Amino acid sequence: MSLFLGFDAGGTKTDCTLIDGAGRLLAETRGSGANPMRAGFARACDVLGETAQRALSEAGRNAENIRAICAGIAGAGRPRVARRMLSYFTHAFPHAAVRVITDIELALSAATDEGPALVIIAGTGSAVGGRNSAGQVARAGGWGPWIGDDGSAYDIGRRAVKAALSARDGLGPATLLGDKILLAHETHDWEVVRGRIAKRPDSVFPPLFPLVTAAAVAGDIVSQEILASAGKSLAELAASVIRILNLQKESFLIAKSGGVFSEPSQLESILSAELLRAAPKARIEPLCVSPARAAAELARKSLAASVAHGS
Repeated sequence: MSLFLGFDAGGTKTDCTLIDGAGRLLAETRGSGANPMRAGFARACDVLGETAQRALSEAGRNAENIRAICAGIAGAGRPRVARRMLSYFTHAFPHAAVRVITDIELALSAATDEGPALVIIAGTGSAVGGRNSAGQVARAGGWGPWIGDDGSAYDIGRRAVKAALSARDGLGPATLLGDKILLAHETHDWEVVRGRIAKRPDSVFPPLFPLVTAAAVAGDIVSQEILASAGKSLAELAASVIRILNLQKESFLIAKSGGVFSEPSQLESILSAELLRAAPKARIEPLCVSPARAAAELARKSLAASVAHGS
């Protein structure tokens, strides 16, 4: 039986979907982040392999029957990254046709097969990609935590820590965030938190996003301002792509993907309002299909197309 694997690999988590030749879902698994630019190539490959093997084990299937793989990987827009990940999959699954694409390409495919569309990705990192009716594509953001990723969970968490420490030093307004952050790290010592940030910032900043939303709901002005700023930052990225693709007056889908959109927040309401100012005819919706499932379908369809073409 032919099997097909789809991956959605980001900075915090990796989703894997296994389907059969008829498109039936066989298994879904999740692992830690597999963005090679953040986790490193060795760790990213380990995570991808682990999630695939767990999916196969849950379905009671054999890796030799995998005929095609599609992996949407954050960071794969860099040719060097895409080549190395392609090499990994080719060696790990020698019987499979392999396709490595960016997380933006994957999200666009999950949003709609064709026609104009925009996707806003806000998880550990942030980026926006779009396509117009002529097939032209454009993207903004995705530059990583040191020079970009505005509006991401990483950015929100970093701002939360900075605001908490500013309040502690008497340089900023009082906030609930300091106590919440220390409690989350089971310590009373900021040096412990600083040490964890220095060692692995991705394990500290993104997980603070739910704490910021909870503090905002509790009336914390600082948290509300952090979320509002994040929403505006994502809207600016989207507005840039909308202008590049000349979509201001078009009717098209804007899809949202990533952990920042996992629960309603002030960020989303501000983002939606700003998006409708930039593109009044757009419809804003979550992705109707998970990116990993969309990747598995892309793998299945690409193999079917290649077989048809070869015949």
